[in-house]
Amino acid sequence: MSGKRLAAILALLVLGALALTGCSGLGQGKGLILANIGWDENVAVSNLTKALLEDELDYERVDIDTNEDLDATYRDVASGELDAFQDVWLPNQQALLEQVAEEVEHLDPWFLGETKQGMAVPAYMDVRNIEELNGTDAELILGIEPSSVMMQEVGEEVIPAYGLEQELVSAPTAGMLSEVERLYAFRDDFVFLAWSPHWMNQRFDIRYLEDPKDAMGPTNDPAKCSTIMRVAYGVILP
Repeated sequence: MSGKRLAAILALLVLGALALTGCSGLGQGKGLILANIGWDENVAVSNLTKALLEDELDYERVDIDTNEDLDATYRDVASGELDAFQDVWLPNQQALLEQVAEEVEHLDPWFLGETKQGMAVPAYMDVRNIEELNGTDAELILGIEPSSVMMQEVGEEVIPAYGLEQELVSAPTAGMLSEVERLYAFRDDFVFLAWSPHWMNQRFDIRYLEDPKDAMGPTNDPAKCSTIMRVAYGVILP
């Protein structure tokens, strides 16, 4: 199933939830605000949902609020400052979801493919697992926003478990990918945090590293991508 089709289904779920609760906020002079954490799949699905709701389903206004702090995004949906967040990765964000479970509705997954996430290297590096990184010229592990669960696991679990000499650095996802593109062009050794679905998997020939000590735990397993909505707009869907 295509990404556009999945987003269309998601938009219909959102609209259906609004209609079933009788809370068509836009009909009451209110706007709908979607959260955007800045991750590319979130940028894509929130903008596509905005377009579908406004262009195909006649919503007057759907705004997208960008905040790179994942914890704050969950709190803002729970408090009603935001209406929905569409990039809930489970089990990665299970602890965050549990903290707001009473204040949000958790919808069914919108991505039906198999996700992948972890530490990766360009395929031209002769490295297959995390244990081999200290034998390379890589000096940094290029990371993303510090609130990411993957960042926390690499910093707190993976680096100590393998005694890695590389320094984990955080940056906005766009900045990390820009550095990946630069280093890849020069065929330098580097390590970075990667995930799928994401265009990086088509742009670059990369290899996800094996984690023989399972230091990343459940994050090594495929995740489910779903949506939370503030209770005032939500219903429990079958």
